[in-house]
Amino acid sequence: MERTFVAIKPDAVQRGLIGEVIDRFEQRGFKLVGMKFMKVSNELAEKHYGEHKGKPFFGGLVSFITSAPIVAMVWEGKDAVDNIRKMMGKTNPKDADTGTIRGDLAIDIGRNAVHGSDSVESAKREISIFFKEEELVNWEPEIHKWIYE
Repeated sequence: MERTFVAIKPDAVQRGLIGEVIDRFEQRGFKLVGMKFMKVSNELAEKHYGEHKGKPFFGGLVSFITSAPIVAMVWEGKDAVDNIRKMMGKTNPKDADTGTIRGDLAIDIGRNAVHGSDSVESAKREISIFFKEEELVNWEPEIHKWIYE
């Protein structure tokens, strides 16, 4: 099983979409192993978006993610990174398919509701930024025998 990092961004938190986003991942069969409702500091935001430092949009990313609370989460499941990215839809909601989180719940690229790791390596890095290992819960839902062979 693979783990990935997902953040429900400030726009989705402010719009009351936390339950909707979590519900989609649970219904698909992914297992929640870590979650925090938190305000992101500038330092944490700069670390999270470190790969974009020096780019013209870096300041806007940091400013937005620190503007209101987020829900930081770790999800686990088969091919979690790729499957959850597909569920989120394309980064720009105008290009995201109907049925995806961004296609259904967002309109503007700067307010696209969710962030998800784009690779297994990114997932490991992002999880370590937001969570200590002891904050992640290893558990087995009974329903998994009905989801996985």
